[in-house]
Amino acid sequence: MRRLQTTYWLEPAGSHGLVDHGDITPGSIHNPAVLQDGKEEYMYLSAVAFVKQASPPGQGKGTVKKGHLAETSPMLNDISGLPSWTRVNAGMIKMYQAEVLSRLPIMQHFLTGNLLPFQQAA
Repeated sequence: MRRLQTTYWLEPAGSHGLVDHGDITPGSIHNPAVLQDGKEEYMYLSAVAFVKQASPPGQGKGTVKKGHLAETSPMLNDISGLPSWTRVNAGMIKMYQAEVLSRLPIMQHFLTGNLLPFQQAA
């Protein structure tokens, strides 16, 4: 996926919620050492590191997205201002419900089954 994004300059998607991760806080993205050390283990740190990464030599200039993180990836940046992963998780669930589960064009193609049983209207 990352290769496709860099080859075709596709915009990376937003972040996915995380739950309690000890010393790593949502604001850790502003510490380059924590970002570098945690990007292999945590999806949020990986997403931010990918957006901030330098392009390989000879393949363009700058980063995947050019500009300050607050301008190019506002959701990733806004997450860094939250006090805890619990708040991040709650916000991501609310966003998923609003942006995916409540959208008919998406949900009409969603398979139902034991987890989301279909109740025929009377």
